[in-house]
Amino acid sequence: MPTKLTYEEIKSQRSSPEELQQKERFPIYVVLDNIRSMYNVGAAFRTSDAACIQELILCGYTAVPPRKEIDKTALGATETVPWRHFPKAVDAVMWLKEQGVTVAALEHCKDSKDLMTMDCSFPIALVVGNEVDGVSDDVVAVCDFACEIPMYGMKQSLNVAVAYGIAVFQLVEKFRIINPKF
Repeated sequence: MPTKLTYEEIKSQRSSPEELQQKERFPIYVVLDNIRSMYNVGAAFRTSDAACIQELILCGYTAVPPRKEIDKTALGATETVPWRHFPKAVDAVMWLKEQGVTVAALEHCKDSKDLMTMDCSFPIALVVGNEVDGVSDDVVAVCDFACEIPMYGMKQSLNVAVAYGIAVFQLVEKFRIINPKF
């Protein structure tokens, strides 16, 4: 029978902010393209911390810390996740490509790859789009490919923070399979 860990036991297993600064991160970047909700931005920070991504890149009108609405869901992750802001997501994607990073839009496209079964190379960046419009057309056009989460019900999309959580942990697992000692 499972025994639930106490808060103190869970906390003792966490990296400190200082240890986290020295820790090797997964070679995964995330671009948030015009995210409207600061709560979704905060959730992305919290998920990014849990996934230990390389960097979170906030673009366009996506809110940047410090904001109480971001902090409410980030729960301190704005202090532990490396992040930067670009006024335009296209510029962020082009900068990533100049750094040798493969860029994938998390978007429904005619030739989107199934996120669960696709092969990918690292480092990789995942572009996550606006809650209503998705990834901007001009950004999709400069990505290396698009991928999507398979949908099995009536709805064809998920909340952006939920979709990001599924996608980033799928990428982490893909990286860990090819780098088991990481």
